[in-house]
Formats: sequence, C-alpha cells, structure tokens
Amino acid sequence: MRSTAGTVEQALVAPRYLAGGGDPGWVTVPLHRAAGWSYGHDPLMPRVILTSPDQLTQLRIDPDPDDPWWTIRHARNAHRPGWTATFDARTPVEIIAAFTDTLINPSPPADTGADPYAPLREAKWDTSRHLYGLASPDGIAHVEDEGDQWLIETAVTQQPTIWRAYFTPGTPTHLITAATRSLADRAPVARDPSRIPGFARDRMSVSTRRVPAADVASALEERVHSLAARLASPPATPSIPHRPPATPGHTR
Repeated sequence: MRSTAGTVEQALVAPRYLAGGGDPGWVTVPLHRAAGWSYGHDPLMPRVILTSPDQLTQLRIDPDPDDPWWTIRHARNAHRPGWTATFDARTPVEIIAAFTDTLINPSPPADTGADPYAPLREAKWDTSRHLYGLASPDGIAHVEDEGDQWLIETAVTQQPTIWRAYFTPGTPTHLITAATRSLADRAPVARDPSRIPGFARDRMSVSTRRVPAADVASALEERVHSLAARLASPPATPSIPHRPPATPGHTR
C-alpha cells in the first residue's frame, strides 16, 4: 500500500468474492497465536502446516496452481466421521476465516437446523441457471449441495473458474453456513490497491481511501486479541433453575 505522511491508500472491493485471496496471515496467525495451533516447517517445501492442539484438525497451504491451496482436514473420532474442506488460491481470506473462526469456537452451535442456504436466501440469492443450488444476484457465485457435500464456485462467463471451495460429506453444516454467510456479505473487503485481481474488473466495484497506517498495521493484532479473549471465556452452560430449600417438616 502506498504511504503518505502516516496514511496509506486502501482499496475497498465488492463483491468480496471477486477481491482475490488477500493476506493468508488473516487466517493462520490467529489459529497459531489465539487458538494454539502448532506449525511445522520444512525449509525445502513452500508449504504451511498448522495442527490443532487436540491433533484432530490440520490446515495445509500448498501453493500448487493445479490443486486447492487451502486444505482443512478433520480426523475421524468417536463422535463423528472425518471430513475435508478445500479452498482455491483466490478464495478471499475473509471467507476462509469465517470457516476457521467458527471451527475453533469453544461452544459452536449444534448442526441441527444449520442451513448453508439460509444466509444466501436472506441476501436475495436465487435458484441458479443450473436448476439446483443458489446463485448470487449477479450470477457470478454459485452454491450447490449434492447430498452431504457442498460446492461454492465463482466464475464469469467466457472465463475459467475463478475459485472453488469444496466440503466433503461429514463437514459440519454450521461451518459451511459460516462460509456462505461471509460469501453473501455485501460489505466490501480491504485490499492493497496494487494487488487487486485483473480478472472480472468490469464486474467489481473498487473505491480507494486513505487510512492511518497504524490502523492497517494493528488490524491483525486486534483480530488475534479478540479471538484469544473469546477462546479464553468458558463455554456457556445451561442455567439450572434455583429450587428453594424444603421447609422443615415438609416433603416434596
């Protein structure tokens, strides 16, 4: 970002699903610093591997243009089957972060009633031209389910797919719903003006503003602190109605 007298130029891009990937640290840094995920390092391989404290979930970032860059795998355990979620390189980090933030929530909602389509319907997404699933009002983003597996795809006519996210059977539906809620969010996302994607520029809205450089530098730190505080809070437990003590000489 171009800096002038303590401020930097920042671009606001909408719809967010065309904004490009953004900074991977928006996802990885909070997982490590706020949620305690450990990281592995191989100096000979350009990849990132983060593992949850319980060793059940792993996040891998592999910069391979022919495969998804982001892969989140949750191992099978006594309570539920294993599952995998993948995101292509141009998936906005805000959408991936919505998924991972919900994943690490110490008191996630039960899957019962979670509907990944619900946020899309609220945002006026409608039945797509593919006859199933829902499409964004501009027809660029599309979400569909086939049984227990879900697909998000962003593409522009006459051009290859921009990015895909795929969720295998067994992926908790409240996690998928978190991703679709972020996908449908109309709020623009901030990007470096020099790194706005060249694809579909005629289909996006871009405005620029000058903001204090300190605000940009502290945004990730504030996100880490906010998540750490949430994770430090004990999960809410159902309250037990108070029953007054029995009156001496009486039984209940």
